[in-house]
Amino acid sequence: MSSWLLAQCVVEQLRQAGVRHVVLAPGSRNAPLSLALHAAAQEADPVLSLHVRIDERSAGFLALGMAKAMQEPVAVVTTSGTAVANLAPAVMEANQAGIPLVVLSADRPLTMINSGANQTGNQFGLFAGQVRHQVQLTSDAQPAAWRFQLRMALARAVGERTRMPGPVQVNLHFDEPLMPTDEVLDAPGPWHLEPSGAGPTLSLDGDLRTVVLAGDARPEVGRLAAAVAEHGQVPLLAEPSSNARVGRAISTYRLLLGKDDLGGRIQRVLVFGHPTLSRPVTRLLRRDDVEVIMVADGAGWSDPGFTAGRVVDDVDLAPCQDDHWLNHWLTADLDMQTRIELAARPAVGEDPVVTPQQVATLVVERTAGQVLVLGSSNPIRDADLAPVPDALFSGQVPGTRVYANRGLAGIDGVVSTAAGIALALGEPTTCLLGDLTFLHDAGGLWLGRLEDRPLVRLVVPDDRGGSIFHTLEQGGPAHEAGFERVFATPHDVDLAALAAAHGWKVATVTDLEELGQRIRVPVRGPELVVVPVSRDGRRAWAQRLAAL
Repeated sequence: MSSWLLAQCVVEQLRQAGVRHVVLAPGSRNAPLSLALHAAAQEADPVLSLHVRIDERSAGFLALGMAKAMQEPVAVVTTSGTAVANLAPAVMEANQAGIPLVVLSADRPLTMINSGANQTGNQFGLFAGQVRHQVQLTSDAQPAAWRFQLRMALARAVGERTRMPGPVQVNLHFDEPLMPTDEVLDAPGPWHLEPSGAGPTLSLDGDLRTVVLAGDARPEVGRLAAAVAEHGQVPLLAEPSSNARVGRAISTYRLLLGKDDLGGRIQRVLVFGHPTLSRPVTRLLRRDDVEVIMVADGAGWSDPGFTAGRVVDDVDLAPCQDDHWLNHWLTADLDMQTRIELAARPAVGEDPVVTPQQVATLVVERTAGQVLVLGSSNPIRDADLAPVPDALFSGQVPGTRVYANRGLAGIDGVVSTAAGIALALGEPTTCLLGDLTFLHDAGGLWLGRLEDRPLVRLVVPDDRGGSIFHTLEQGGPAHEAGFERVFATPHDVDLAALAAAHGWKVATVTDLEELGQRIRVPVRGPELVVVPVSRDGRRAWAQRLAAL
């Protein structure tokens, strides 16, 4: 057997498992697999699409974005040495979010480990505790063994039998020669992956004042949450990336949860997805006077308050017996939306300035029914307060497909994740992200001259630093002396120039009308829109919201 045959076997099994996209970070030790993948991608009717990136961290998040959008396994290939370690952030996010990310890490021969040989370290087990499965294959084994191990890894990635999809690592010990040979792999037997089905449905009556809480989730889970709320005639508290924010969803729920006549009267919560955004939600889930039922997506579920009394696969909620419960929330939501709009207006005598909240509200409105990616930190929280667009409320357009890396909610890899989503879907994609989030993944701006251009538009409210910390405890007067340096981390980077240097179309807009016009223009390729905003009012804005 040889490294070339092992590489062919990997490609063969990727195809059989239905993998359509592979992201490659070039190197020397992964040469057999690189050449085998390139040959597969150049076939007359290719099954595999190959995407090349020079930065492994960017490659990992590009693959993550594709897998997130398509809900199917996507592979990422690295060479030996430190290369694979750069995938750690993407693997950790994939683990927490249940994304089928397949790590194919090329390695030196097993006998060279600990020998001091160049680019040779112990790569196996690098992601222990973060992957659903890990295995190492050597080039001197038999194809039957390779196939079994690869099938097992790919089955674990999609959650076959376990209903817990997630990342896996296949560590490939390639020995020399690394170049193609005349050897041909024997034909494989038939095989396919099929995730397990769901369990029974829980039927609930309408005697308790119930809310449906939808956190970060796949589009079909979001649609289920919205349908349950509609059928039960109960309030729908939907985070932006829940994909449930349609119809009569309560957009100001995190402010209303603190009201005694609303949040204080909740008796039961049905939780879909992975809620992460606000402390009021966390407090709700920790109340001992509220029945918490988790509707699991697969074998795992989210229970940060450790209060879930039941975990079910599906739920049928009878209409609420309190005829005024839903209307009370809807009326309060409209009133709070008006208050937020008035609070955002400049006072008499103040110069009008564009605020991050206004940018988020406009982006949410203008991307209704399209594909939207939200960065962590402030952008997704600003979008959380944006009203449900009229087109979604009336059902004129299908729900916006909203994506965000909420597994661990890091700011890393967002540019690459958005590009991966755009490439996988082949549709125009808008991404709202902060300036530090943008800079953190500057490597994701690099697009090789021979690579496909994603239809992605990045909208960055640029406040020259990290404004979310203004709203936390460390943003208070007691910590003012060191705040700017150790929390706000101010910068002087010209974001537009940075993107332009990578060949992106760029624009800087200074008012909402111009921003709205820019967003209306169809996305033709990689584009950055910078909106200068100020950090000065972020803490005051949070205080005004708390007082509403």
